[in-house]
Amino acid sequence: MSDTRRFVSQLSHNESVSQVFLASDKQLRPNRNGNLYLQVDLSDRSGSVNARMWNATDNDYQAFSNGDYVHIEGATQLFQGNMQLIANSIRKARPDEVDESDYVTLQSAEVEQMRSRLIEILGGIKSTPLARLAKAFLSDEPFMEKFCRAPAGMKNHHAYRGGLLEHVLSLMELVLLVSSRYPQLDQEKLLMGVLLHDAAKIDELTYERDIAYSDAGQLLGHMVLGVTMLDDKVRQIVSQDGQPFPERLLLELKHLIISHHGEYAYGSSKLPMTLEAITLHLLDNLDAKLANFTQLMTDCPNSDSNWTQYFSQMGRKLFKAEEKQ
Repeated sequence: MSDTRRFVSQLSHNESVSQVFLASDKQLRPNRNGNLYLQVDLSDRSGSVNARMWNATDNDYQAFSNGDYVHIEGATQLFQGNMQLIANSIRKARPDEVDESDYVTLQSAEVEQMRSRLIEILGGIKSTPLARLAKAFLSDEPFMEKFCRAPAGMKNHHAYRGGLLEHVLSLMELVLLVSSRYPQLDQEKLLMGVLLHDAAKIDELTYERDIAYSDAGQLLGHMVLGVTMLDDKVRQIVSQDGQPFPERLLLELKHLIISHHGEYAYGSSKLPMTLEAITLHLLDNLDAKLANFTQLMTDCPNSDSNWTQYFSQMGRKLFKAEEKQ
């Protein structure tokens, strides 16, 4: 990490910027007068900021690709409570200008530690069919390699490489706590639901550098892809050991996948209709909301206020509590 680097979360109003960011979601757009401007999201390991370059040309747009490291010259400004960066120039960065650790939220040692804990938890499953299924996923190295690299989302929560693993492991730890309080829950079925509910995000998203939707992700989404992934894995283990997989259990696992968003308005094909399904939805929502709210508070440019800006999509401001002493 460069000693002089200012991370996105450190940027303040009216600050000159001359450094490298990771570029994504670039667009060349007309303003009200018909003049073109370039809009692009810039990120590092601390967060992201929207940048605009006025009076841009197609050459400016073509000068770099999504997922490239770009060097920006410009200045920050607060606009309607949000930080943005007005760029005077944008160019593709040279290799000697890039320190990749500046753009990695989770270091490899952290990812490996989380992977080991995930294997430990799933390795404790005693139900024969669920243990067979867990083993099939854990021994699938291409699946695990992608599962440990994928983000959990585009923007709202755990939107960085390794975020999917972090989110899933957090949910598994919650399941271990909650299921001991509610003995009517099937802990092992719930743990498998946690693994499966977002597993197809490994194919819904692309994440070599910038995060975007794949064609399959745009056309089908991770719930449809997840049900297909589960069917394929069950066929594989039945073919390998010749033992049938319980049909009702398979049905309930599919229900966990397609209902975990909890409401039709949020993309669920069905509302949660089992104890495990409603538990998965609520725990998933808890982990996602806490991660999202924490990031919004961290990214808030109003450093001299106890309150964030107003978020119209949530209909509220957020109160930033004092740090624990």
